[in-house]
Parts: sequence; structure tokens; C-alpha cells
Amino acid sequence: MSGREGGKKKPLKAPKKQCKDMDEDDLAFKQKQKEEQKAMEALKAKASGKGPLGTGGIKKSGKK
Repeated sequence: MSGREGGKKKPLKAPKKQCKDMDEDDLAFKQKQKEEQKAMEALKAKASGKGPLGTGGIKKSGKK
């Protein structure tokens, strides 16, 4: 009776994926995604700290 019988077995390693050749459509799509991501990051940096959304939460009035 060995110590490994009751435990979890290791999963088999998956074979490495072969890198496929990218055609012009794939390259254009990836380039477009990178540009959109940069634009989103720029908008996030510009919008951070401004407006009522920066405070968050519900404001409580002094009335009871």
C-alpha cells in the first residue's frame, strides 16, 4: 500500500498547440483590438476621479 493511492492523480499534460499561420484578416483584427484597448485605457485615465461616480455609495441625509 503506497502513499499515493488515495490522493488526487495528476492530470496528463496537454500537447503543445501548434502556432498557426495568421492571414491578413487575423492581423488586422488583432491590430484593431490593440487600438481599442489603448483607447479604453486612455478614457479610463481621463475619467478617473471626476464626477459623482468617483465617490460611490448612497448619500444619507441628516433627517431622521
